[in-house]
Amino acid sequence: MVEMMRAVEITKPGGPEVLQVTQRPVPEAAQGQVVIKVAWAGVNRPDALQRAGAYAPPPTASDLPGLEASGEVVAIGAGVTGIALGDKVCALLPGGGYAEYVATPAAHCLPVPEGMGMKEAACLPETFFTVWSNVFMRGGLKAGERFLIQGGSSGIGTTAIQLAKAFGARVFVTAGNAEKCAACVELGAERAINYREEDFVAVMKAEGGADVILDMVGGDYIARNLDALDFEGRLVQIAFLGGAKAELNFAPLMMKRLTMTGSTLRPQSDLAKAGIATELREAVWPLLAKGTVAPVMDSEFDFENAAGAHARMEASGHIGKIVLKVGG
Repeated sequence: MVEMMRAVEITKPGGPEVLQVTQRPVPEAAQGQVVIKVAWAGVNRPDALQRAGAYAPPPTASDLPGLEASGEVVAIGAGVTGIALGDKVCALLPGGGYAEYVATPAAHCLPVPEGMGMKEAACLPETFFTVWSNVFMRGGLKAGERFLIQGGSSGIGTTAIQLAKAFGARVFVTAGNAEKCAACVELGAERAINYREEDFVAVMKAEGGADVILDMVGGDYIARNLDALDFEGRLVQIAFLGGAKAELNFAPLMMKRLTMTGSTLRPQSDLAKAGIATELREAVWPLLAKGTVAPVMDSEFDFENAAGAHARMEASGHIGKIVLKVGG
């Protein structure tokens, strides 16, 4: 391999314009790791938070943004089994995806699903790891249950709609305009609620209440989510775009026997992420190979225009995933 690579670095905390192409040494494969020659990299909100100085990477992770990518395995570290040089994979990354090469634990790599291109595969890890671990492992969503997704047209939302539908849940979503609502219904949502025009609490109560709510908003949505849950309901929090603090009456938590939980993915142990990867390989990857579930693509940007990709994401007009073309 070459010794140097192009990478997109965060020159200082700030807006999309602080993302600049630079030269970095190619990473080496440590114990249990592989090095991937990156074809495409997914763009996610944690990347923007890191760029803005609000989400520092773990101490052992690359300072480069990028939490998912697809590509070809070009180096293998000691102790790695089950992956060979030349394998086409997509991977959950601790960081460093905005680069021509990236190192990541081998156990966090999954094969590119049969019949799927590298561009689409780059969109799988961050959202599928997040949705599976939170909705199914933590939230315990079951067939027949009513599932509300706050923000159904996002990358997380479009993934959650499809997976919940595939496993037999009744899916409800909120979205901000008619186009986004229509896209969610086309993906399998039973009902899309335009939050600018309707009260999701009233809609869900009319349906009998939600069994599980996946929320990325927080703020004043927290109390409203508790109100919208049915008895024994579960609120799963994965972000706080509307704020992490709220004044809350906890009486409904007791009276309705509710559960509040949540998680962040990046700080979890390598072992925990490997466990999620194993479950995805067994339960979800066959659905991807059949085409039952597929990533929803919004737009692609050249590697040199990572700033444009971030601007697109932060404008919140996108439906589905945004990707960077790194090596094609």
